[in-house]
Amino acid sequence: MPGPLTHIRVLDLSRVLAGPWCGQNLADLGAEVIKIERPGTGDDSRAFGPPWLKDRAGKDTTESAYFASANRGKKSVTVNLSKLEGQNIVRELARQSDVLIENYKVGDLARYRLGYDDLERLNPRLIYCSVTGFGQTGPYRERPGYDFMIQGMGGVMSITGERDDRPGGGPQRVGIPIADIMTGMYATVAICAALAHREKSKTGQHLDLALLDTQVGILANQGMNYLATGAIPGRIGNAHPNIVPYQPFRTRDGDVILACGNDNLFAKFCEVAGCQELARDPRFSTNSKRVENRDAITSLLAAIFAKRTTQEWCDALEAAGVPNGPINNLKQVFEEPQVIARGMKIEFEHALAGRVPLIASPMRFSGTPLEHKAAPPTLGQHTDEVLRGVLRMDEAGIAKLRADGVI
Repeated sequence: MPGPLTHIRVLDLSRVLAGPWCGQNLADLGAEVIKIERPGTGDDSRAFGPPWLKDRAGKDTTESAYFASANRGKKSVTVNLSKLEGQNIVRELARQSDVLIENYKVGDLARYRLGYDDLERLNPRLIYCSVTGFGQTGPYRERPGYDFMIQGMGGVMSITGERDDRPGGGPQRVGIPIADIMTGMYATVAICAALAHREKSKTGQHLDLALLDTQVGILANQGMNYLATGAIPGRIGNAHPNIVPYQPFRTRDGDVILACGNDNLFAKFCEVAGCQELARDPRFSTNSKRVENRDAITSLLAAIFAKRTTQEWCDALEAAGVPNGPINNLKQVFEEPQVIARGMKIEFEHALAGRVPLIASPMRFSGTPLEHKAAPPTLGQHTDEVLRGVLRMDEAGIAKLRADGVI
């Protein structure tokens, strides 16, 4: 069976990460995703290097690894939106598409008659997804938004990082662009929901996704901890605000993460560690007591973990059914037997780089399995193909557009 969205065409006018991440998800799900890029330069993230993809001889190409992370499976078409002919190309593609993704500043595309109101009249079934820093409404709506600043404004940096009174303490951003990626994920969910609704209503709609909304939305338990108590949570490093022990410990030769999500697991850990008395100690017998006495139990456990190696701890805890794991670097991640078994590393033929490695989608379907279709495109790789196949242009018309600087 083909992927679940093989009947869907997506016009992706977004760049960098949040919008492209959404477009890549839809491509993984089987949609035809046509990515519109600026002639000559393309998506900003094409210049986000090094590192660059390597060719067969091991030399750098001009293709950035950053761009490759969010654009597999798409078709690249170069269009100059400052020219009326370019606007008409995008307008006609939108008329024949199911979904449009854009992350221009509020109102920018309306200047080209490519805003939602313009295209909705042309294609009432179009799902038009706008991704911005702050949304289409509110006092900040015209501000540009970038992941790093959104992590700061959205509170996640206030709860990420070591405690201020410890070495290395202070606010830290998440090691990946979490606001961008999660906005792309929410946009994917919203688009799929809008497509499902369209099956009944026969009409599309405008989706308004904002990085700041997303960052606030994924504060999850930490956000509710504050709303429930009025107490502002601080940074506690790798510890968990509501569960103890749920953190890494130094072993004889490295680190291991212990995740005791309930009292039964803590008791099992104590048996493995030979410290059953801790599970009976009234200071530590329940999770709420362990949270209250966090420093005391952490100090005791740190001394215990230092007696064995990481592998010894992992083997013993695994045998007892206690959740645990090492802290892997990325080389170790892709060497994990489970990661290999799940096929998380894939390879494709790239137009410039030859055989390139990519990271697979984590989505799995029993009836409509995903098929990763193609490597990330080179700039304008599919311009002629799309203009011929979708818009039915002839070679002379395409040649004139290229001569006029439209494509």
